[in-house]
Amino acid sequence: MRLTTFTDYSLRTLLHLGMHRDRLVTIQDIAEAHGISRNHLMKVVYQLGVAGYIDTVRGRNGGLRLKMEPSEINLGAVVRATETDFHIAECFGGGHSTCPLLADCRLKNALGAAAAAFLATLDMQTLATLLPAKPSASTAPLPLKFQRLPAAA
Repeated sequence: MRLTTFTDYSLRTLLHLGMHRDRLVTIQDIAEAHGISRNHLMKVVYQLGVAGYIDTVRGRNGGLRLKMEPSEINLGAVVRATETDFHIAECFGGGHSTCPLLADCRLKNALGAAAAAFLATLDMQTLATLLPAKPSASTAPLPLKFQRLPAAA
């Protein structure tokens, strides 16, 4: 399976928002962090908003944030919402197929089972399972301490 760029950017956007829950994030922030075109991200953000995954705040100090908890965002649902089709081969399209094996093809069933397994695996994951664990107080890095060096003579 290969996901479209749109789905890739959608997942990256959700991950970025999930890692920065403490503040509003701008499209420019995500574009710079991931090397993605702002124009592509604007389309992604619009669709994620329509689908109910993110909330947009307009205005001078506006930005983006997750609309729901990361544990409520199912990856299988996100992929289904952002992918245009799961037609792995021509015979999945439902239209005219030029394959001469179509009448007695077992490959179609195998590919269909593989696609179903792919989505079933994603259905078991949430955005929360992909986010890095927050460091506990005992594993947090110690603050840096600066010492003034003696002045050179």
